[in-house]
Amino acid sequence: MHRLTRLFYCCLLLASCSKDTDRANNLPQDEFIQAYFNHRATQEQTYIDPYRQIERPGDNLEAIIIEEIATAQSSIELAVYELNLPLVAQALAGKHRDGVEVKVILDNDYSQSFTELSSAEISQLNQRDRQKYEQLWQLIDLNQDQQLSSTEVAQQDALTILKQAGVSLIDDTADGSKGSGLMHHKFMVIDHEKVIAGSNNYTLSDIHGDFNNPETQGNVNHLLRINNAQVANLFSEEFNYMWGNSNAGIESRFGVAKSWRSPQSFNWQNTQITIQFSPTSQQQNWSFSTNGLIGETIDSATKSIDLALFVFSEQELADILQEKHEQGVEIKGIFDPGFAYRYYSEMLDMLGISLYLHCQPEVNNNPWLQRLDTVGTALVSSGDKLHHKVAVIDDKIIISGSQNWSEAANYQNDEAVIIITNSKVAQHFVQEVQRLYSSAILGLSTKLNSKLEQQQQKCGS
Repeated sequence: MHRLTRLFYCCLLLASCSKDTDRANNLPQDEFIQAYFNHRATQEQTYIDPYRQIERPGDNLEAIIIEEIATAQSSIELAVYELNLPLVAQALAGKHRDGVEVKVILDNDYSQSFTELSSAEISQLNQRDRQKYEQLWQLIDLNQDQQLSSTEVAQQDALTILKQAGVSLIDDTADGSKGSGLMHHKFMVIDHEKVIAGSNNYTLSDIHGDFNNPETQGNVNHLLRINNAQVANLFSEEFNYMWGNSNAGIESRFGVAKSWRSPQSFNWQNTQITIQFSPTSQQQNWSFSTNGLIGETIDSATKSIDLALFVFSEQELADILQEKHEQGVEIKGIFDPGFAYRYYSEMLDMLGISLYLHCQPEVNNNPWLQRLDTVGTALVSSGDKLHHKVAVIDDKIIISGSQNWSEAANYQNDEAVIIITNSKVAQHFVQEVQRLYSSAILGLSTKLNSKLEQQQQKCGS
């Protein structure tokens, strides 16, 4: 069987079985909001990575995305930082050929295929993008002859697939700028009725693992399926701000060029969902920003706050958490090991310590006097990241979305913060945090103590 045909077969098989996830993880899914995770603690829910043919525990987030694309009858609006999954691109291209209106927005750093780069441009790639280039090359090179034929590129390169099919695609330079801070969204709207959103980009690394590293199992991510037309229309509004409307003379707007909008809340049955989009101008009061919304939400905690965060560098949020800790709220936090030990990481505040840059502490740094021993770093495969942007409040409120807890996300990037109050949905996130916490390296790790000793020797403090 040709490899491409086999990939289609595997993905279709997995998509047809994705609803079994509800039974396999032993937690019932909510009727209107379903939560999926590409890592699981047990082998009860496994799938075959369709690109590397590796069986691994977790939900196949790509298959769920493709399953939702297949349901589209009139429109698909996709805004995602990066897309390199050929099966997703083929599904989008197929819907476009069927007459569905398909629109795609990408960040300008990833709106041009690496296969289009000249040798001079390739030589200028930074280490991270060079690795991406090498992985993409191996993914496209189906016959492994170290050459990329036009047929292989047309079959395996996601951006080429979209462009050759005539799918409408823009990036965040469409407004005439050099691009927003980051067009960091990760959402898809189907028929103005349904939203697929979460923490994952549409890439191999964010869902399955690096193509050329079989030890990786994908960055730790989650995906939400939200079945609500009001929510979908709000995401469509955000999409249209960025897309613009040439027929109506409405210009494309990204970043702070977009109008500021207050959080919008919707209620139905046993659910409340609140959504706000960034960035917020620094001229606005911080409390009106998306990080302000996060701060207001964690400040509502009366019993517990559980964190699973890729980036945590927003001092105001750390200060709110400190107040909750002093009030007796139980706080647990799991952070990405590649980020947690940077001098501006707020995990260090929670541990009551400081790491210096050039023997100077971070401005406005505030190490906790009552330090926590219930925070630490996730145990992930080498090459993978903990990529969640998640908090669970009192086991019933979830903070999700694309937004890292940083100043840049708040004031520069195109992002979404999603706050869900629903106990049934929350239990899926409680289970995920417990999974991460059970194997985490908590407190002052060997690595962190070593950094502190080096700092003492160098800086004398």
